Amino acid sequence: METKNYITPLGYEKIREELLHLLNIERPEIVKIVHWAASNGDRSENGDYQYGKKRLREIDKRIRFLNKRLEFAEVVDPAIRESTDQIFFGATITYCNIEDGQEKTIRIVGVDEINIEKGLISWISPIARAMIKKRIGDEIVLETPDGQQTLEILDVVYVEIMY
Repeated sequence: METKNYITPLGYEKIREELLHLLNIERPEIVKIVHWAASNGDRSENGDYQYGKKRLREIDKRIRFLNKRLEFAEVVDPAIRESTDQIFFGATITYCNIEDGQEKTIRIVGVDEINIEKGLISWISPIARAMIKKRIGDEIVLETPDGQQTLEILDVVYVEIMY
């Protein structure tokens, strides 16, 4: 049995769009190329045919992967979540590193939506796991490669995630 694939509505839509693009645009184009290349004769030395078949395998593999991700998706919309100061999936969290006083804002999203530069972290990442079920004002100790960091949770909101 697969584990749940928690994901935001936007993340779900992006995966769905990629899947439809592969099925309706990319795959049919490659199939045409492979068909044309196969009609040219000797397939063993036909670069278009060889590359096309390889690309078809890659596309089919990605399609299977995306189908599985959607099949086990559990869409959680943070915008409709009841307001709370406790951290769960979809939360936008502002925290402060106690040692250096630096504030940072992150959002807890699905594993398919990670974007560190935009502050989107996976719900299974170490920092998210340490923060889940904590509240505003709580301090957490996070083990990092550089040693322990103490973080204080300053704010928790649930809003629509856009990226």
